[in-house]
Amino acid sequence: MSGKYLVTGGAGYVGGVVAQHLLEAGHEVVVLDNLTTGFREGVPAGASFVEGDIRDAGKWLDGSFDGVLHFAAFSQVGESVVKPEKYWDNNVGGTMALLGAMREAGVRRLVFSSTAATYGEPEQVPIVESAPTRPTNPYGASKLAVDHMITGEAAAHGLGAVSLRYFNVAGAYGEQGERHDPESHLIPLILQVAQGKREAISVFGEDYPTPDGTCVRDYIHVADLADAHLLALKAARSGEHLICNLGNGEGFSVRQVIETVRQVTGHPIPEVVAPRRGGDPATLVASAAAAREKLGWNPSRADLAGIVADAWEFTQKIAREQ
Repeated sequence: MSGKYLVTGGAGYVGGVVAQHLLEAGHEVVVLDNLTTGFREGVPAGASFVEGDIRDAGKWLDGSFDGVLHFAAFSQVGESVVKPEKYWDNNVGGTMALLGAMREAGVRRLVFSSTAATYGEPEQVPIVESAPTRPTNPYGASKLAVDHMITGEAAAHGLGAVSLRYFNVAGAYGEQGERHDPESHLIPLILQVAQGKREAISVFGEDYPTPDGTCVRDYIHVADLADAHLLALKAARSGEHLICNLGNGEGFSVRQVIETVRQVTGHPIPEVVAPRRGGDPATLVASAAAAREKLGWNPSRADLAGIVADAWEFTQKIAREQ
């Protein structure tokens, strides 16, 4: 059955792909984005677009909406360490205002874009949802605070909510791909080297307790991630807050990702070793057992070379259009 959904941050990478999936499933989509980090071109054709801030969501939310998918957050780990106030203000304060607007409008279904950064440095991998949450940076702490906020909202006011804790999202889908400005994600940064836009890729630390000394991350295709959001809408139950990790359960080191890009693009990728970044855990790999069991989610695009190939195709397409 089709519905009407507000997608906050829907001009961004993940929000845009989820909005596209909603449209393809026959839903009506309204994208709310202030374009601080999003791009107007990232809003899929067929979605209504409102340029505005999540603090003002009450201007557009009404009882005709079946739910909200919330992506409007700042997400730069390094920036959060030097500007924590920016992250508390937008990610926490903005979400509190959004929850108030939803309560006022009687919109009682929410899917929240959470993050693996809520766990910090894990004691065990793969990480399960019951693992201790000890964020190592203000970004992760702000997302964890929102998760706690949502739990209280569900218990007190009957919200049906699902928080999806992403690991590393990559790849492209249709007209949607990564185009952050400035870019901070590893795969598109390496692809910039392949394009000749960047001389080398920086490897931040090679002395981590991992097989090759570089950080290990779990990569998930953005289209698989979007599938999980639509399933989460169906799984949301009044008064309950479900938290699920999204990942493939397999980790790749920074150097493994660089080598995969070399193989996919056929370009040499020079490396420059740089100091560790503050707040970077050595290994983040997800157990997605809960998402499989509770959402019925089965990612089908787990191959790292395939993820890189999709991202490379999108990167070349954007370059041709410029």
